[in-house]
Amino acid sequence: MEILWFYIAVILAISDEIHSRIMWGVFADFYILLAGVIKESVASNIRLWIVHEGMEAFFHFVFLSVIFLSLEIGILAAMIHMVVDLYHEFSGIELNSLGHRCLHFTIESLFFIIIFAAGVPT
Repeated sequence: MEILWFYIAVILAISDEIHSRIMWGVFADFYILLAGVIKESVASNIRLWIVHEGMEAFFHFVFLSVIFLSLEIGILAAMIHMVVDLYHEFSGIELNSLGHRCLHFTIESLFFIIIFAAGVPT
C-alpha cells in the first residue's frame, strides 16, 4: 500500500471546498432557485437534502475521477463522502467547520487505507 490513500483524502477535501465555494459563492442564486424547484418536485425537506447530497457526490465523483483518471476511485470517494455526510447529519453531532473537515478526512482516510490494504485494485 502506498500513500495514495492520503492523496485521495486530500483531493476529496479540496473537492469539497471547491464545491462549497462554487455553489455558495458563484452560483448561490441559481443554487437557491434549483433547491426550490427540487423541493417542489420531491415535496419533502429530507428528500431535498438527500438529492442535494447526491448532487454533491456526483460532483466529487467527476472531480476525483478526472484527477486520478480512475472511475473506481471517483465512485468510492463520492460514496464514502456521502455516507459520512449522511451519518453526520443523522447523528446530530454539532461540529464547527474544522471539526467537520477532520471527521471527513479521518473516516475517508481510514476507508481508503482499508480498501488498499485489502488489495482492491484501482
